[in-house]
Amino acid sequence: MPGFLAPCPIEGQSPVTSQGITATPPGVSLPPRIAPRDLVYIFRVVGEIAWPRHLPLLNPIMHLGGEHGVKAWGSSHPSPFTQSSPPDPPQHGRLKVKTTEEQAEAKRLEREKKLRQYVAATTAIFEKRKMGQLDKEALELTNQILGVNPDFATLWNFRREIILRLEGEGSPEETQSLCRGELSFLETCLRVNPKSYGTWHHRCWVMGHVPHPDWARELELCAKFLESDERNFHCWDYRRFVVQRAQVPAADELRFTDHLITRNFSNYSSWHYRSRLLPQLHPDPRQPGRPTEAVLLKELELVQNAFFTDPNDQSAWFYHRWLLGRAEPEPTILCVYVSREDSSLAVAFSQPVVVTPGSCDLLLFADEAPLAVNWRTPDGRNRPGLMWLCDLPASALNDHWPQHTFRVQWAGGESQKECVLFKGRSDGWCRDSVTEEQVFRCELSVEKSTVLQSELESCKELQALEPENKWCLLTIILLMRALDPLVYERETLSYFDTLKAADPMRSAYLDDLRSRFLVENSILRMEYAEARVVDLSGRGLTVLCHLEQLPLITHLNLAGNRLRRLPPTLAMLRCLEVLELEGNQIETLEGLPPLPRLEEFSARSNRILQPPPWGREPPRAAGRGGAEEGWGGGLGPSSHCTLLDSPPPGIQRPSDLRPLASFPRLRLLALQGNPLGALPDAQSQLAALLPRVEITLA
Repeated sequence: MPGFLAPCPIEGQSPVTSQGITATPPGVSLPPRIAPRDLVYIFRVVGEIAWPRHLPLLNPIMHLGGEHGVKAWGSSHPSPFTQSSPPDPPQHGRLKVKTTEEQAEAKRLEREKKLRQYVAATTAIFEKRKMGQLDKEALELTNQILGVNPDFATLWNFRREIILRLEGEGSPEETQSLCRGELSFLETCLRVNPKSYGTWHHRCWVMGHVPHPDWARELELCAKFLESDERNFHCWDYRRFVVQRAQVPAADELRFTDHLITRNFSNYSSWHYRSRLLPQLHPDPRQPGRPTEAVLLKELELVQNAFFTDPNDQSAWFYHRWLLGRAEPEPTILCVYVSREDSSLAVAFSQPVVVTPGSCDLLLFADEAPLAVNWRTPDGRNRPGLMWLCDLPASALNDHWPQHTFRVQWAGGESQKECVLFKGRSDGWCRDSVTEEQVFRCELSVEKSTVLQSELESCKELQALEPENKWCLLTIILLMRALDPLVYERETLSYFDTLKAADPMRSAYLDDLRSRFLVENSILRMEYAEARVVDLSGRGLTVLCHLEQLPLITHLNLAGNRLRRLPPTLAMLRCLEVLELEGNQIETLEGLPPLPRLEEFSARSNRILQPPPWGREPPRAAGRGGAEEGWGGGLGPSSHCTLLDSPPPGIQRPSDLRPLASFPRLRLLALQGNPLGALPDAQSQLAALLPRVEITLA
């Protein structure tokens, strides 16, 4: 914003844009201490004077109303910049009346007059600030500018300096009167631009300095502005500030949202406010940040009425998705794995964490004795990660004892886990159960299950009436996931196909969401069978999720999917021995992490060494489903998915397969059906790179 810029001392010069266009109109020179980019802002506020609209503005501004942004609606503030001409008639749906040359010339002269007045007042303000004249006259001068341009942040800063000076010189009664007048002026400015950052911020500041604040009036002011624009998030932020300072009961605010939602179901801000109030009024002791189940069931009934009233409005659907969710848990230790052969210990977490070197964040005890170790991530970068490793001294792994007990403690004992390594065993582990910990779904009570089942039937009825409604289709999928992901798996996949047809622009996001659900289902099945083999072949996966739940698997089959590259989180699979990737779309093995146990690696029928169709720079992927795309977020913070938006340039030579050289036990490598095999020297280069590996190219 222009007000944040320090004015530069330029006088009598006409700034020239990068296109060579002079920004100053004829006959107008720059006064002292007015920055050229501030003047660009002035042109847009006062009128379109010699500044073509196709040129980019250096400072984004909000048009204040009218064709030239100076006709302030609902404003009665006396200003020389808003009284010279009548308001322009609306242009939508009306023929544009051509003006004569005399009328155009008169308009030009009038605009130049306004500009001179604006610049003169701004110059006088900066001169007063430079000379330290913090008086009521300076306050009145800023009134003239801010009354038509309330987004001039420097002037709000100047007003605060003046008020502080006058506050120190006057009595509490005079300060009360001064602040009351300032609040009245601010209300006038908000009529000019109800979404002015500077105005709302300054009002917060004034309310913090007024001796006797009238918080009830501020609540009425917020209600009035929200009545005219219920999605004015500036006003919502200010209301939360007032509620906090005035200590308004959360129950009163909840009734306020009831009133707004009853008046208009499409009030997204009110729905969001409810999601913040309900956990305060009815906290669930088992899930911090969530309301109790009884309250959730009542809210489900309310929101169902909303999306049946207007199925195409997204506000109620988003709120319904929040009701189906749950609180984000604190990071916990999922698994501890110790290997005698590698002399190492690995700790897998439920969320990415940072272990600061030399800190007590992550402590290791060997047979109840503290052990000083250096923690690192599998890639060695020590960034927030789901797994941290350490090397164990030989004394901690000797065979003289029948067993060794390793205890890992995280964050002061909030989460800890023990792992036992028995004599004669090469490794040992301890891990949480996915089903017992309810990682992917919550255990439902009979009452909640009945309500969700009823909701599912109602949504199916609505979908029959609105077959192209994407919100209804997505909610059906989420309800089936909440009820029983395995029982409804086939039906869920069918609804995904219908949803992709109804909303093809977000098909890539839906493919990733579908992949996430399929991986979760496979992990649940593996958990029930207590297996260490995971078969995800032929599922059409585009993304790999939840690898932190699979640190102990030995065989992973990903053949027949649509994976474009392998995610770095593959490093979580410390026990993996066989990796099958036939029939995917992989173009590069760049970033493939070292896997200490991997023996067989098959990547037949991929695209390794195929050059990208777009040249050296891959295009930016679209359709991944963010809030700006209409879905309100991606896969969620707890999914730990690596989104494979667009593949990097393909491998240019066989030596680019060097990540495979970091697999100490690799003995079989199958690369048939890749463009790599067409190179005449591919076999020899790979043999030199991997001398102990049996390689098949043809």
